[in-house]
Amino acid sequence: MEPGSGAWSGGRIHRLPVRVYYEDTDLTGVVYHANHLKFMERGRTDALRCVGVGHAALLARDPPLSFAVCRMELEFIGPARIDDVLVVETVFEQVRGARLVVGQRIVRGARELLIATVQVACIDLGGRPRRLPAEMAGKITAHVSG
Repeated sequence: MEPGSGAWSGGRIHRLPVRVYYEDTDLTGVVYHANHLKFMERGRTDALRCVGVGHAALLARDPPLSFAVCRMELEFIGPARIDDVLVVETVFEQVRGARLVVGQRIVRGARELLIATVQVACIDLGGRPRRLPAEMAGKITAHVSG
């Protein structure tokens, strides 16, 4: 799989390869901790897009909707380095009302580098929680693990 092109594997795990560039690293060539969040954001966005839930479609609704991260738990296990090809694995764990719980891992080959649980809320442009539209929730629920 080429960096930047994600796909669902077995229907429950979305995998998005990303390459580590110079801009992602600190002076030592190790990925700066906050840049892992960017990789995870790309993984969640691509996973949603691949099931038919795009950010542009949410914004085009009446009222316009968006997603906002409301909680993250991260465990950094090992470093990623310049020129590595990483894979961001994304698993939808729960869809409930306005909330989506997502499990994510960043791996390099068989080595796990980061594990995370992310809670995302569907919100209107005023920042108020809004139930995810039923047709979109159904698309995501079809890929919920377990």
